[in-house]
Amino acid sequence: MSLYYKRRNVNATATMLCWGAAIFSLSWLVMILGALVFEGAKGLSLDVFTQNTPPPGSAGGLLNAMAGSLIMTVMGVVVGAPLGMLAGTYMAEYGRHSKLTVVIRFINDILLSAPSIVIGLFVYTVLVARMGHFSAVAGVAALSILVIPIVLRTTEDMLLLLPGSLREAASALGLPRSYLIQRVAYRAAKSGLVTGLLLAVARVSGETAPLLFTSLNNQFWSLDLNAPMASLPVVIFQFALSPYKDWQQLAWTGALLVTATVLVLSIIARALSRQRTYK
Repeated sequence: MSLYYKRRNVNATATMLCWGAAIFSLSWLVMILGALVFEGAKGLSLDVFTQNTPPPGSAGGLLNAMAGSLIMTVMGVVVGAPLGMLAGTYMAEYGRHSKLTVVIRFINDILLSAPSIVIGLFVYTVLVARMGHFSAVAGVAALSILVIPIVLRTTEDMLLLLPGSLREAASALGLPRSYLIQRVAYRAAKSGLVTGLLLAVARVSGETAPLLFTSLNNQFWSLDLNAPMASLPVVIFQFALSPYKDWQQLAWTGALLVTATVLVLSIIARALSRQRTYK
């Protein structure tokens, strides 16, 4: 009995420590989100969505920053997602046991764990320094590099989860490999692929460091991809460090918008992952 009570006490102690750690961590998260919502909601108005970033002491909004973030995020995903999906498809369907797949997977793991500022410095050296100026094109390149490893890993994992009998049934009907992948594998793993895409969007939509070295910022409305372009994360970073109260308020509001966007995308991705079925 002494051993039983000893194990029960150890279990109770471990459970209490786990609960304590969870409550401690969640309390900080609640306080951070609470401060963000409280401070960010103060600046919410129609001007935030209809006016460009203002000079100090003037009224304004975040229209050009939101438009720049939307353009570069969408273009980064459009460029990076197909590359990641094609590479993941090759690793899962064609070269599952090849040495090239091992090398690609190793490099992809490095990219997944690499700090985003390293990607920004790389693109700065390759594009910005050679072009002689900052540009939205360089920002898109940096974001697309961040998208590729996420989509690649998700695509490979989702396709590997498909049962082998599904491929065997399609092959028994005489379907070529390319048709099997397009019409059978992609359709069966559709929700998982969409989940990976949404996770990639959520990742790059709040990145600041790569854009500081690539697209920099632009206080005015600009759709020129060959020129500096404003983005919401960079504006938040610069305005938060400024001594001006109006800029700091816009930084809080911008941070709230970015957090809400990432939260919505994460909820959608989680919902899709739970509905994943393979028939």
